[in-house]
Parts: sequence; structure tokens; C-alpha cells
Amino acid sequence: MSEPLIQLQSVGVRFGTHDVLRGVSLDIFPQQTVAFIGESGCGKTCLLKLVVGLLQPTAGDVLFQGKSLRSLNEKELTAMRLRVGFLFQSAALFDSLNVFDNVAFGLKAKGGVAEADVSARVVERLQEVGLPDGVRVKMPSELSGGMRKRVGLARALALDPNVMLYDEPTTGLDPVMTDVINELILQTRTKRPVTSVIVTHEMRTVHKVADRVVMFYPLSRLAEGEPQMIYDGPPDGLATAADPRVRQFVEGRAGA
Repeated sequence: MSEPLIQLQSVGVRFGTHDVLRGVSLDIFPQQTVAFIGESGCGKTCLLKLVVGLLQPTAGDVLFQGKSLRSLNEKELTAMRLRVGFLFQSAALFDSLNVFDNVAFGLKAKGGVAEADVSARVVERLQEVGLPDGVRVKMPSELSGGMRKRVGLARALALDPNVMLYDEPTTGLDPVMTDVINELILQTRTKRPVTSVIVTHEMRTVHKVADRVVMFYPLSRLAEGEPQMIYDGPPDGLATAADPRVRQFVEGRAGA
């Protein structure tokens, strides 16, 4: 197997006196599609922010291609982030910009790309996520939730990232649009050698797009020293996992 692209080494995150992550060690390899699952509040979104350097660990270290993010200066950190696409839960579009300018934003901020090439890339990425030409002039407020998610994905893909991070990409969408987004995630992986990390509660997404699943458990319900990662394996192993907490979660059953 190749060297890990992303490494978390005994990572912990604390906000004030509240621990969210503790002792998390995890290697993510190139072109894997990894789904993070678990109850709300177990630190899944914190992990995405750690990977892209938006959050610094309280303990441990995060490495990207063998380099500690702590060791990177601001210029190096910016260069690393340009290799990572991030689809936020809310799509996080700029309300004051139309669709075209939202998708072009990262390319223009990066600089060094001719205006004609920016336009061509925007058109190509919007087509890639299945949006019609007329959507380019629309404002985010004029779009449905599913369309906003697709614009957000087009914006993330405009920079041709090596890594795609998805934070609850199907939250708030109906089953049909959920499947559209899942298909786009699969399509993205097929078209380019991208490594994907997905935070989701949607088990249909897990089974459709992931080749590896990591489940986390809330620290507040764990004994001192008990591992926070309670499953790390293929999606088809979830239903027969040895840990009953895993089976309870994937079956959607309330605790005893």
C-alpha cells in the first residue's frame, strides 16, 4: 500500500474544559473514500477541520503527505488548502455573488489563471454537476437546497483538488436529491484520482460511496482510556460488527 496522504497521530481537541476528541490515530491513503459516522457531538466535523488546518489539535499532530501542519507557514498552509476541496453542510455560498462568481471565487483568489480559463473552468464544472447554463446568473437565494449543494461542489472542484472533504453533503435533501449528490460524489471519484472524506449520518450515502467507514463514539459516554474509534472497516461489515454500539447506530435504534 502507498504511503498515507493524511495522518492523525494521537490527536485530541478540547474546547475549554470540554474534550471532543481524544487519542485519535488514523491513516487515510490516496484515493480512498472514507466515511466518518457517529452520533452528533462526537467530533466528526472537527476532524475535517483538522485535516485542512482550520482547527489546531490540542494534543497530537496532523500530517499531510508526511508534513506536520504545525510546521507549515501561512504561505505553505494556503498552498496545501488549495489542494483540498470542502463541501460544507450548508454549501456556504456567498449570498452577494451569483453562481458563476461563487464557482470562480477560488480560482480568482488563487491567481495566475487567465480570465478566459476561469470562465471555461466554471462552465465545465457546472456542467459536471448537472446544472444548466442559465443557473450561472442566479443568486444563491434563487436556488433549491440541492442546487446550492451542487454549486458548492462545483466551486470545490474548480481547483482540481487532490482531496475532497464533505460535511453532511445530503443533510436536508429529499431521497431523490440525496441520491443525486451521492452519484456526484461517485462521479467525482471516477473522473479524477481524488481522496474523499465524508462526514454523514446517512447510511445510504455510506453504503453507496464509501470503501471504508470509521465510527466515533461521544467521549462523554466512554470510560477513561476507552478508544473513541469503535469501528474501522468496510461498509458491509457494519451490520455484523462485534461492537453492539455500531449495530445500534446503523439500525437507528435508541439505547437501552
